[in-house]
Amino acid sequence: MWGERARQRRKSSTAHTTETLLAELQELTIGAPVVHRNHGVGRYLGLKRLEVGGVEGEFLALEYAGGDVLYVPVAALHLVSRYIGANGETAPWHRLGGDQWEKAKRRAQAKIRDVAAELLEVAAKRAAAKGYAFGMDEAAYAAFAAAFPFEETLDQAAAIAAVLSDMQAPKPMDRVVCGDVGFGKTEVAMRAAFVAVQNGKQVAILVPTTLLAQQHQQNFRDRFADWPVRIEVLSRFIPPQQQLKILEDVAAGKVDILIGTHKLLQQKVKYKNLGLVIVDEEHRFGVRQKEYLKRLRSEVDLLTLTATPIPRTLSMSLSGLRDISVIATPPEGRHPVQTFISQWVDALIQEAILREVKRGGQVYFVHNKIEGLARLAEEIQRLVPGVRLRIAHGQMPERELEKIMLDFYHQRFNLLLCTTIIESGIDVPSANTILINRADLFGLAQLHQLRGRVGRSHHRAYAYLIVPPRALMTQDAIKRLEAIEACGDLGAGFLISSYDLEIRGAGELLGEEQSGQIQEIGFSLYAELLERAVTALKEGRDIDFQTEGTQVEIELNLPALIPDHYLPDVHERLVLYKRIANAQGLEALQNLKAEMIDRFGPLPEPIEHLFALAELRLKAEQLGIAKIEGGTAGGRIVFGSKPAIDVAKLIQIVQSQPQVFRFDGGEKLRFQTTLKTPMERLAFVNQLLDSLTISPKT
Repeated sequence: MWGERARQRRKSSTAHTTETLLAELQELTIGAPVVHRNHGVGRYLGLKRLEVGGVEGEFLALEYAGGDVLYVPVAALHLVSRYIGANGETAPWHRLGGDQWEKAKRRAQAKIRDVAAELLEVAAKRAAAKGYAFGMDEAAYAAFAAAFPFEETLDQAAAIAAVLSDMQAPKPMDRVVCGDVGFGKTEVAMRAAFVAVQNGKQVAILVPTTLLAQQHQQNFRDRFADWPVRIEVLSRFIPPQQQLKILEDVAAGKVDILIGTHKLLQQKVKYKNLGLVIVDEEHRFGVRQKEYLKRLRSEVDLLTLTATPIPRTLSMSLSGLRDISVIATPPEGRHPVQTFISQWVDALIQEAILREVKRGGQVYFVHNKIEGLARLAEEIQRLVPGVRLRIAHGQMPERELEKIMLDFYHQRFNLLLCTTIIESGIDVPSANTILINRADLFGLAQLHQLRGRVGRSHHRAYAYLIVPPRALMTQDAIKRLEAIEACGDLGAGFLISSYDLEIRGAGELLGEEQSGQIQEIGFSLYAELLERAVTALKEGRDIDFQTEGTQVEIELNLPALIPDHYLPDVHERLVLYKRIANAQGLEALQNLKAEMIDRFGPLPEPIEHLFALAELRLKAEQLGIAKIEGGTAGGRIVFGSKPAIDVAKLIQIVQSQPQVFRFDGGEKLRFQTTLKTPMERLAFVNQLLDSLTISPKT
């Protein structure tokens, strides 16, 4: 009785998890800037096979200023990250052995202390704020959910569960739902709005364009048709008298859901009982509007929907300061948009338009200069004489613009020549080809949004990015175009925003004054240091960047690598090396080991060694050990400045076996014993570390 549901059969897959999407960013090209936390920013030269002390190993080769090359063993890849913060041409390049890197780190650390304190204050205010804990009428919610005519994708279901959980908590929600265009973010918003209204609260839905406000109103009214919920829209298309009446009713609590553009942020809009604010495409709003939203965060539940989170939003989400849900699974039957980058060729333009029109579809043709539209219209009519063409841009009278968009929606003409006014426009399922003229002048997020206007149905969709010759484009423009082409898959929005962060620089993460520090040490290291600083302040400790997160170096003179015959692809090897080095616990390592066996077959001995070293490093980090070295005749352990070991046990070991162990200064322990095979060395060091671990008090 609640409507039929189209069931989808899909495998449970982790192929599009956040980790997988971010892992793709580890693919480095020769010459790309990388950061080694001890030596600074160098340039990647590739993976090299070297024999050291009779043992073959694979190393990451990094070139530094002056031509010096550093070889980093793959087991120590946790010390290396891709440099994000500027394009390769303007990234710093440090000298090995110089003090330039240490100075840059100290400058960044000094700023990070202040930023951490400020962030903590914002987070504390939000945590301390008394939010509204929404109740759930399970029967009513089940009825509303059942009326959704499709089966939720796994990601969509997880996002809905996370939002509802946030709403039921007593502190204000601040969640970002990041999902590609048409992946079901609106349904997540509708479920949240339903729960809010059931609790007697009002919902404000903020959208960037008037046309989108109209479409949201229609969609929400359709979805809530069986429920006593009043939905109104506030936009420039509503006559002034009617607007005043809507505002009166909102203040009196007679309107449950109010949809509108930035008009909703005006002082004259008074709510009787606002409980939830939903923001669609935050990056389209200006600085002042964002400041207003920032204030709301500590007062009401805030849900942000975005296909391409702005770098600031993405960064805040990844560093745990805002909660993020990623919907990366496409609905059943959706195809990726085929993307082509080409110079203007008459035959190509002609073919692209005619193919779409002949199959009964419609075409968007985007050109971002109003003054060039009339000339372009003549050119298109010359190439495709039979096409029915209309022009739309933001300077047209509102009524006329609205009529053109509605006529296009109802298929009264088949080619819309327009500016980026369609970027967050209405859904037109029959429009499945888009041509973007001078695509090199558009931002990455903008290109992704525009491409998302097509492919909203089961038809194959096409995007043509028309550009001038390569020599006439900037390096950044070329990078943007390469990124949009590389991210053609469905669900690429999250990955796109990561590229966007890299190309635009991370300056807007925490305000303009921070961009210099991020530029100097790279975004990855900056974010890591910031996270450590926030954690230390939360725990009431002093921030000590020298000892926080000790990075362990281990050299046991054993072959630890992924052999060529096991995995020939260099990029794939690099990604796996990085994932092993960055694994955050034994369970993560075991899962990764199982994944590799499943994908590539039983592990050869050198890979087993690689995992054993990773496990050893995790153990050593817990004990505050800085370095472990070992060979056939013994080795040494170097303790950090604040080791967390059982000192009494250490003294007992040295006193009971003086022929094997001895202290070398205040921070080194030497051991002298025969350890011929790699397995003997691993077993000896593991046993020693287990002995030094402080037993938990019972």
